[in-house]
Amino acid sequence: MSPPSRRGRSRVFQSVWLAVGLLLLSPVAWAAGGDMPSLVHDIGISLLAAGALGVIFTRLKIPSIAAFLLAGVIVGPLGLKQVTDPANVDTIAQLGFILLLFLIGLEIDFKKIMASGKPIIVSGLLQFPLTILFGFAAVKVMLWAGIGGSVLADSPLAALYVGVIVACSSTLLVVKLFQENFELDTVPGRLSLGILIFQDIWVIVAILIQPNLQNPEIGMIAMSFLGILLLTLFTVIVALSVVGRAFSWIAKTPEMTLLGALAWCFIVVFLGTNIDTIFEATYGKNFHMAVGPGMAALIAGASIANLPSSTEIITKVATVKDFFITLFFVALGISIPMPESLDVLILAAVLALVAILARQFIFFPLFYFTGVDQRNAEVSAVRLAQISEFGLVISFLGVKLGHLSPSLTSAVIFAFVITALATPLMYGRAYDFHAKMQPLLEKLGFKAPPELKLEEGRQYKLALLGFHRDASSLLYNLTQNDPELVHDTLVVDFNVALHGGIKETGATVKYGDLANPETLHHLGLNRCQVIVCTIPDDLLRGIDNRALVHVVREMAPQAAIISNAIAIDEVNALYEAGADYVYLNRFEAAWTLQRAIQSGIEQQIDVFRNERQSRNHYSPDRKEILG
Repeated sequence: MSPPSRRGRSRVFQSVWLAVGLLLLSPVAWAAGGDMPSLVHDIGISLLAAGALGVIFTRLKIPSIAAFLLAGVIVGPLGLKQVTDPANVDTIAQLGFILLLFLIGLEIDFKKIMASGKPIIVSGLLQFPLTILFGFAAVKVMLWAGIGGSVLADSPLAALYVGVIVACSSTLLVVKLFQENFELDTVPGRLSLGILIFQDIWVIVAILIQPNLQNPEIGMIAMSFLGILLLTLFTVIVALSVVGRAFSWIAKTPEMTLLGALAWCFIVVFLGTNIDTIFEATYGKNFHMAVGPGMAALIAGASIANLPSSTEIITKVATVKDFFITLFFVALGISIPMPESLDVLILAAVLALVAILARQFIFFPLFYFTGVDQRNAEVSAVRLAQISEFGLVISFLGVKLGHLSPSLTSAVIFAFVITALATPLMYGRAYDFHAKMQPLLEKLGFKAPPELKLEEGRQYKLALLGFHRDASSLLYNLTQNDPELVHDTLVVDFNVALHGGIKETGATVKYGDLANPETLHHLGLNRCQVIVCTIPDDLLRGIDNRALVHVVREMAPQAAIISNAIAIDEVNALYEAGADYVYLNRFEAAWTLQRAIQSGIEQQIDVFRNERQSRNHYSPDRKEILG
């Protein structure tokens, strides 16, 4: 990685000094807020500290959640003691908790689950209970080894809770990183998202059973499930019959869409928490079917997730999402007690290690044996190696229910911080980690898909290295305009899930790791006439396009090599490495837009549109492999 530019370093320093200035001004802010209501004061101080640290952490590329937790520690009892009212802390946490689960409910897409296929469905069903067993066994080993015994001994349900906590990965962290790196549509991206959705469902079950853990009566649990079922049925019916129409009426007014979504959330929360009161007033009997506010909020979100206006609702609610998420995690930081001993911190480090090991011993084998190739299975497992914000929620509720000691909850929070800080590093180094682990995985029987042998002497006119959006669109166009060339096309990609669709077009597809020169050599690239590097640098792992072009040029000196670039300064470097033509998608788009604008000025935009649609096959019938 090249060192940061002077301008980049200057911006980092400016951000840090800004944040430091905000913190230095904090006493002034505290003094000025002396006459405020205590709740307003506590929220304001929380946001001030979170904002200041968030600036620093963002510049340092550290997850913002860690900044919010640290902000809570600073302003809470462990730090400057500016937020000390337990009632205010509880209010902040409850509000954030409800809104967090509502937003997660909004993003649950059951259609995706049904269409996920074997790897996600089977892994999603088995991963959670198997990881609970792994965590349960890990606690027993820790107690046997004398690790964290003073903390774990105060919580009789510690082993079960640890199992549940390490079974979940962080939706907030993982999805954010996949989005930032434009990798949601890759195999690890789709697999990780599917597993996270299943984990969300498992958490629903866990939260449902959680209040009855110390008294696990089948009847009580059944009544709790019945309460959930009744609330869900009522909520879905009302959402489909009334709420959907209401949102279609108010969709043109942004503030009303936001207000309507939040109103719907709290209507369902109020109904869920008062089911027993309603039935007692109606039938004179308490059936013990009350639904917790968090669960009710999640149901409220899920009930409108598939409405036609759901995208608009999510967009509007997202405007306040960060506010409430910030308050929730700041409140968790405030609630962290002073570690009673070094055992708390040692236990936190061990819990973080248990979460990471669970991904290798549970997640990876499940992915592999359900049909995911070795590389993608390992990369997905590494990127899911963190404790979830749901783990914090479950431990938070565990303390309230008397199941866990505050010390164990502190260890869980510290473990979450450790894995949150490590997540960006693990995400970026996942492919490197797989490369180092591959020899061991091979010895253990986890074989990579075999590279199919090329026909002896077979020559291809075209080779596509990697199969992403550009290659998918190109292959479709070739099937429409030059089907003979398709039969003389070789596609090299390690995503075996795509191989069936590529073969159906008539092209030849081979498994291969672009970062491995030996692989490229054995695939016979020296016999290809035109070679196209289709994957941009931000999606390539283990190699970049400059190095790839250099390797290919040495293998195939006679071939025409076409590569892509993201930045302008990459173009000359690619030509020096041996590329014959370099394309930049934004330049191609700019040229098309310029022609469209000129056509509009000349009042010929309809002619231009029809010509482009005809040439590029813009129609509902266009069925690309990558959509």
